[in-house]
Amino acid sequence: MTRPDDITDLLRRWSRGDAEALEKLLPLVDNELKRIARAYMLNERAGRRSLHTSALVQEALASLIVGKPIEWKSRRQFYSIVAWRMRETLVDHARKRGAKKRGEDAEHLNIDDVIMPNEMSVHLDLLDKALKKLARIDEQKSRIVELRYFGGFTLEEVASIMEVSQSTIEREWRFTRSWLKREITGEEEES
Repeated sequence: MTRPDDITDLLRRWSRGDAEALEKLLPLVDNELKRIARAYMLNERAGRRSLHTSALVQEALASLIVGKPIEWKSRRQFYSIVAWRMRETLVDHARKRGAKKRGEDAEHLNIDDVIMPNEMSVHLDLLDKALKKLARIDEQKSRIVELRYFGGFTLEEVASIMEVSQSTIEREWRFTRSWLKREITGEEEES
């Protein structure tokens, strides 16, 4: 069984340019990366998917491999960044497929549909814009959404990753869901 420290050690070696460490790392993180990708793809109809789970993982990893080197500090940081790259990849694919304009059909959605709709690619561009605006206002709240919905982490896991109390994460999450609903649909979330 792989220990978290093994993954962290391989990440740090990869940061220092050790290509062999990357080769050893990929099989160790594959299942978790696919779990994160499945969380993204969960509610998107099979016929409407712009990517399959494995392709989403590969594109996110490729962007890390060919991109600017990252100084890896932990496996949690790695999974968070890969989840963010997956989100960016899906947003790019949704834009290429001609995502709908702001507000269209939004009045019929509840907050969970706004964040993870049945046809995610239709609303992903709206969510991406809202999250970018939120990040300018409050980086922590934006990161909570990314980890919770795009990373597929529980609120308890988000608290651990961000090294913040679970009660703080739960409070921030309630506020952020309401803010996103208002931002995307113009409506208040019902209690």
